[in-house]
Amino acid sequence: MLQHFHWQGLDPAARGASVAMGNFDGVHLGHQAVIDLARGPAPLGIVTFEPHPRQYFAPDTPAFRLMNAEARANRLARLGVKHLYQLPFDATLAALTPEGFVAEVLAGGLGVAHVVVGADFCFGRGRRGTAADLVRLCDAHGIQTTIAPLIQHDSVAISSTSIRQALADGHPRAAAAMLGYWHRIEGEVIHGEKRGRELGYPTANMALDGLHLPRFGVYAVLVDVLTGPQAGSYHGAASLGVRPMFGENRPNLETFLFDFKGDLYGQHLSVALVEHLRPELKFDGLPALVAQMERDCDTARRILSAL
Repeated sequence: MLQHFHWQGLDPAARGASVAMGNFDGVHLGHQAVIDLARGPAPLGIVTFEPHPRQYFAPDTPAFRLMNAEARANRLARLGVKHLYQLPFDATLAALTPEGFVAEVLAGGLGVAHVVVGADFCFGRGRRGTAADLVRLCDAHGIQTTIAPLIQHDSVAISSTSIRQALADGHPRAAAAMLGYWHRIEGEVIHGEKRGRELGYPTANMALDGLHLPRFGVYAVLVDVLTGPQAGSYHGAASLGVRPMFGENRPNLETFLFDFKGDLYGQHLSVALVEHLRPELKFDGLPALVAQMERDCDTARRILSAL
């Protein structure tokens, strides 16, 4: 998959794609239905924005994203996307009228042949443009348009909001039913306090900055090591939260990979949350913590072996 970070100055070979357009936070089943409607004879593309427009307009609001840009790109590549147009959402883009966005970005810059959006799509300055406006404006530039209906699960519209709620409630399987895959946290392994190593459970630590926080606690997880000499798939148990045994801490994800030996610092991991095992707890000393960690790992092994 080729990634493009502006609509201007594109190589001619990057123009003329059939694109699905939106924020695609989570790339859930509703998003995938939109993407499928863009498949055709032209190369499949995605038009999305970075940062998320909500981050641009309200930078001080609590973190809400289901996935960072790296995880989104990885998921879109798995769906066969050939061109990812990750447009910079800044003052210039935010100021474009609906007419200007279609003329300058879709027609003039990207030269798209076909654009697909969800029925609730809004665009242009002040979110004034609707899906119906997009059809009208694209038609004037000879661009084919398709409006995708909203997809439902259990009589509820699939949305990033409903997936966030399922994760906040500690129900990763419910989230997975709407995503079409396990919810994953992806990123680089960073240095931590190395307490897990001292306790006999060395963990790979990952930051959660900018991400919606699932329910804190211990999870059974599936782990893909994406880079490095030990790339591959593993089972594990992970602690997501602030580590109350050791004072007030910034939330992070600490993953213990079963039957693994090696150094993962600087490598990139994809950690899938499968089942919430228990909430975070503060134990009466380290021996009690280690005993519970052993029970957690046994439970996680049993759950994951049944998948």
